[in-house]
Formats: sequence, structure tokens, C-alpha cells
Amino acid sequence: MADQTTTAWPANGPADLISPGRKRAGFALMAAATLGLLAVIGLQTLYKNEIITFGFETWRPIVYAYVLWGMALGVGQVLTRGEDGQRALFLLPALLFTIAMVIFPTLFGFYIALTDWNLSSFSGRKFNGLDNFWQMLADPYYRNALFNMVLYVLAVLVEYVIAFGLALLLNAQIRARKFFRVVFLMPLMLSPVAVSWMIGKSLMEYRFGPAAALARYLGWENPAFFSNPIIARISIMVLDAWTFIPFMMIMLLAGLQAMSRDVLEAARVDGATPWQTFWQVTFPLMLPVSVTAVILRIIFKLKLADIIITVTSGGPGGATDSVSSFIYREYRDRSNVGYGTMLAMAYLVIIVVFVTWLLKFANRFVRNVN
Repeated sequence: MADQTTTAWPANGPADLISPGRKRAGFALMAAATLGLLAVIGLQTLYKNEIITFGFETWRPIVYAYVLWGMALGVGQVLTRGEDGQRALFLLPALLFTIAMVIFPTLFGFYIALTDWNLSSFSGRKFNGLDNFWQMLADPYYRNALFNMVLYVLAVLVEYVIAFGLALLLNAQIRARKFFRVVFLMPLMLSPVAVSWMIGKSLMEYRFGPAAALARYLGWENPAFFSNPIIARISIMVLDAWTFIPFMMIMLLAGLQAMSRDVLEAARVDGATPWQTFWQVTFPLMLPVSVTAVILRIIFKLKLADIIITVTSGGPGGATDSVSSFIYREYRDRSNVGYGTMLAMAYLVIIVVFVTWLLKFANRFVRNVN
């Protein structure tokens, strides 16, 4: 009987066949390229902040150093990982693009947030440490904008109830159902700026607007929708809800249409009332779709700015400001780039923490209900 020989591969695969010298060369190349890139960035940063007197006139050398770092990273991956490194090269362009378009601008934004930079000043940009941060904590208008965002986000629950009701209505066997679906989707087809002018600036205009005329007919002597802080907030919520309720409605309608009819028929056969069928069958089965619709709507709500900027410009007295509209006015009206960037970076951190918690809470809530 002929002898059968087998090849014993290392436990971790062919990558372990790479010589130690080749691995050391790959790691050394990646380390040298990384240190070189960091050195160029640090040198240019110190030079632009007038801490040292030598450096580059433009930031273009950093681009060249970044390209060389990317090439060295690819070569280093091949040297240290062999075939696995060659497969990793297909992911390298996406990684470099993400670093260049997302990570680097974010880090640069944090740097700008630590500077005193006003475009109307002749002194230019100066590093001021955490001064912008302490100013932000003491800013009552920013705190008011954060408080408004809490109210605007809570309004999503009311929007969800309305959207669910409309989805149930459009899912029922009613006449002209397709026509009503198109009609209810029309607000979503319009730009929020167009909605602001069409409704906020025209229909709700306090002198000649039809909504104001109707309010006077019903007994409201001075129907100024945007002069009282509370009424102005509610008016902004109504405008934004009118625009985006169709978005939630269409998602919920799709979930209702995908639901098995056999389950509903079984509930009716068992003698369940329409309310019991909804609360014990329809609503639990729609919970994953509902949670998705609410989370997406909250994410859109956190970016609310265009309607406020167009209709009230944050007034009266900043009462309707969202964080995004307040930051926009900080840039546009005061040209305060450094402080505005600090507000934006702080809001970014708040959004990341809040959305992360929201996703975890939503997953836990769905698991507990199901």
C-alpha cells in the first residue's frame, strides 16, 4: 500500500508562513508612514497657529503625505499578512475615503471649535482652548434651543399616532383609496422651504392669511401664530408634522399590507372586537415597523432647521430655535465660526449618545413586548 503524505499547515493558516523579517519590514513601513503623516500634520498645525516659524504655506503637503501613507499601508498589509493582506486591499480605498471625508473633517471641526475665529474680525483665527465650551454652557439661547429640541422630539409621538391612524384608514376598504394615498403623500413631495412659504408665510400670515381670517371668525382677535412663544412653537410643530407625517404613514401602511390576513381573520373568528384586534394583534405585529418609523423620524427631527429659518428665523426672541437653526444663525448673522463649530460639535456628541441609547432601548423594548 502506497504511503500517503499530508501537508501540515500551521494552525492559523498560510499567513503564518510569512517570514519574521518580512513581517518586521511591513510593520516598520506602516509605522514610519504613520509617524511621517502625524509629523507633517503636527508641523503644519503648529505653523498655522504661529507657534513655530517654519512650515508649509498651504495644506497641500498633508494631502501628499496622506496618499503616501495609504500606499504604505497597502504595501504593509501585503508584507505582514500575505494573501489576507491582498484581500484587504479591496477595502483600503473605502477606508481611506471614509477617513478623508468623515473622520478628518470631524477632527478638524473639533480643532476649529477650540479657536477664536470670527470672519468679521481682522485678527484671523486664534487658539483659545476651552473658552468656547465655557461660553456655550453659559449661553441661555443654546440651552433654550436644546429645550426646544426636546419638545420637538416628543412631538414625534403625536405624529406617530396620527400617521398610524391614517395608515389604518388607507389600508381599509374605502372608496377612492388610491386617490387618498396620493393626496396624503403630497406634503412629502414638497420641499420644507416650499411648505414654509406656502403655509407659514401665506396661509398663516396674520393680516391676510386664510388661517388668520378663519381664526378671527372663530373669535381670536389677534391671530398672530408666530408672535407668542408657545403658539409659535406649536405652529412650527404643525408645519413640520404636516410635511413628514406622510413619511411615517407610508412606512406603517407598508407594514399593514405585509401583515398576514389569516391572523386577523382568526382573531375575528375568536370573537375579538375591533379594538381588541388592534391592541392585541395588529399593534404588536406592527411594533418593529413602528419602532423603525419613529427612530427615522426622530433622526430627521434632530436636523430640523429649514422651516424655522424660513418662517420665524428663530423668533420671537429665539423661542422657536432648534439647535441647527441657532447654529446656522450663529454662522450667518454673527460670522462666529469658532463658537458655531463648538455648538455643532457638542450637538454632534449629544446626537450620537442619544441615538445610540435610543437604538438599544428600542431593541430591548421590542424583545420584551414580543
